[in-house]
Amino acid sequence: MDLSNEIEQAHRRIRDEILKTPLLYSNWLSNVCDGDVYLKMESEQLTGSFKARGSLNKLKWMQENNIKKMPVTASTGNHGLGFARACSLLDIKGKIFLPHNAVSSKVEAIRGYDTDIEFHGDDPYTTEKYARQTADDQGWVYVSPYNDPQIVAGQGTIGVEMLNQLSEKPDNILATVGGGGLISGIGTYINAEASTTNIIGCQPENSPEMGISVRAGVYKEFESKPTLSDGSAGGFEPDSITFDLCKKLVDEFIFISEDEIAGAIRSMIEQHSKLVEGSAGVAIASLLKHPKQFTNQTTVIVICGANISTDKLQSVLCN
Repeated sequence: MDLSNEIEQAHRRIRDEILKTPLLYSNWLSNVCDGDVYLKMESEQLTGSFKARGSLNKLKWMQENNIKKMPVTASTGNHGLGFARACSLLDIKGKIFLPHNAVSSKVEAIRGYDTDIEFHGDDPYTTEKYARQTADDQGWVYVSPYNDPQIVAGQGTIGVEMLNQLSEKPDNILATVGGGGLISGIGTYINAEASTTNIIGCQPENSPEMGISVRAGVYKEFESKPTLSDGSAGGFEPDSITFDLCKKLVDEFIFISEDEIAGAIRSMIEQHSKLVEGSAGVAIASLLKHPKQFTNQTTVIVICGANISTDKLQSVLCN
């Protein structure tokens, strides 16, 4: 499969039903690193996260291919919200499996759509394994949050927009990594169109499974700890297509502490009056941690989402 071509098809498939998100120049971050820094504001995407892209592309692709089986998925929130919106938009009956500790605000947002919800497990990976097995048993179609070429292609449409919005090809792109769908999609398209651009994966120190595995060259299981970056928390399947893509496409990984994530969230509010979730804070903090690395270069930071719970936001602002 030519994934770059799939991304171009995905762009044509979904562009009228998702938001072409702004690419904002950040004077603050540009001054910090003495370079040019842009923010790709997926935090302003419909549903408040880039996940709206992949889910919509997958379900529209299923319709085009006359796949009638019920789609189901597992999610900590953002993917589920994108999936629920896509089901509603396309008038498809679907089901979402959530861990019991999913962020309450994201759960309530999902409940706003007419999609079935079932809770199982206390971490994203356990929920995902259960949802996949249930789908196999029931003859449903499991829609992975990341381990699916149509999901990856949908997220890759960010790369299409990004290059159309920039006057020159960027030197660096920073994106937070969980299961790897976002950076795999963007990285695939950018590698085809701007092969000299550095693709930098950003992860919380408390949940760095992909980065550790890529550095080792083999799958390494890591027991995640609680993190403000709940949207990227948890592991990934050892046979995921995103593991090979990350090994091929991601030039380096930067790991970020919880204090650094919190500081980035606060700074986005103070400097840009923008509310972002923890996973977006990880990418911002990665530039703040190594500013000299980006001097005299053009850098794009993917601001992947804005869906932060009230409790988490209060803890960030009060510390």
